[in-house]
Amino acid sequence: MLIDSHCHLDHFEEPERTAVIARAVAAGVGQMVTIGTSMAQSRQAIAMAEAAANVWACVGVHPDHAGTEGPVPAAETIAAMTAHPRVIGIGETGLDYFHDTVAPEVQAANFTAHIRAAQMTGLPLAIHARAADEDMAAMLEAAYAAAPFSFLLHCFSSGPELAARALAIGGYVSFSGIVTFPKSDALRAIARDIPPGRLLVETDSPYLAPVPLRGRRNEPANTVHTAKVLAVLHGMSEAAMADLTSANFRRLFAKAA
Repeated sequence: MLIDSHCHLDHFEEPERTAVIARAVAAGVGQMVTIGTSMAQSRQAIAMAEAAANVWACVGVHPDHAGTEGPVPAAETIAAMTAHPRVIGIGETGLDYFHDTVAPEVQAANFTAHIRAAQMTGLPLAIHARAADEDMAAMLEAAYAAAPFSFLLHCFSSGPELAARALAIGGYVSFSGIVTFPKSDALRAIARDIPPGRLLVETDSPYLAPVPLRGRRNEPANTVHTAKVLAVLHGMSEAAMADLTSANFRRLFAKAA
């Protein structure tokens, strides 16, 4: 069984959401995690996880949304939301300098609050990092040195240095459909070098549909296409890759085990 470690089910309206989940199960994707991008949307993610036994939730504020609902949430506020039994992680949060919609200092304050919440609760962070490799690595290393925490670099599309520095402090790395794109040779080289025990797979749906579905709306069932490429890169069968990434998921997101 595969697990889609990062998707956005709130982009699918009912009753379609039920059909999307059913198609995932039929494709061999038995569980999925729907991700919070704002405090209000995180509450929606919890409700979706309550409604489906094979859906989990993460809660948090995306860097592009930092400060848009008012002040950056306190770590204690984020941590309190994780008491819900269907919440298994914190995020997505992090740094995004590509879109340039939120000031870097606001993003950093938001990210710091989420790191503190992870340190307080022991739950892992789902991290968004785009065009911010050096600042991301430096913040992770400094925070980890102060108080260790677990984390996942989701939808990895950064460079090898960030991957190496994250792995050095116990991080996990997840790949989306980007790793299947024809021009993603450099990313495939990074994916090939990730230690098998730190590797996860995701869709980030409804975005980033993998080959052979480019241009279509993505959904959790399509995890199988990304996992197939990762299996080739690591020289194992698709079934072995499913078992590996699912075991890694349960180790990282231990609350879901």
